[in-house]
Amino acid sequence: MGQDETPRGGFDFRRLLVSLILLAILLVILIGGYLAVDTILTLRRSTGSVPRAVGTQVQQVLHPTPTLIADPVTIIRQVRSLSRLETASFTIEKVITAESGEGPFGFLFRDRLLLVAQGQVIAGVDLSRMGEEDIQVVGTTVFVTLPAAEIFVATLNNDNTYVYDRQTALLGQQVDLETLARQEAEREILQAALEGGILEMARDNAEQYIGSLIRALGFEEVVFVTATPAPDQDRGNR
Repeated sequence: MGQDETPRGGFDFRRLLVSLILLAILLVILIGGYLAVDTILTLRRSTGSVPRAVGTQVQQVLHPTPTLIADPVTIIRQVRSLSRLETASFTIEKVITAESGEGPFGFLFRDRLLLVAQGQVIAGVDLSRMGEEDIQVVGTTVFVTLPAAEIFVATLNNDNTYVYDRQTALLGQQVDLETLARQEAEREILQAALEGGILEMARDNAEQYIGSLIRALGFEEVVFVTATPAPDQDRGNR
């Protein structure tokens, strides 16, 4: 008979010891589970008894009210993306009389023509001239320093500009007389547009357009300040 064998009909102490150990482990697991459940229930009861004011503060911490701050850099980028904003266009017709060779020998050297000219003048605001300092946000009001309006285009429409009549003497025709008449027509058309208020119209239209853009971003009021014209701007002073 081996040393580990249990005598037949005898009492197995090793098996009893193993059973007791397993029972102890089971009791530990049951007691630990009970304590864990009891702790969770206690915490729930404690949380439920927190005053409403404290609960509100907790909610504010977990779900704070958002603070909205408008960044003027965003506005300036959207405005400047428009670049040269053409806001006024005039189409003007002028009749120009050009002549040369008048005098005692006019019957030999006289050259006279009648030019019917049509041209277009376009004015607007070059928004690329703006910097971040030109837009200031104060609450719900935006202060905008807008560049001065300027002339973008002043040119003749060649398809609709023509010599209506020309009278020349025997030796009088000058090759450059029509060119001189066209140059004068451009100046006259530009001057007519300036006298008609094209720069003022361009500025007013630009303010309306930019104002609508900024209000669409959520601001209530837009105040415009017109900048002093820059030396390199074309204001029609030719």
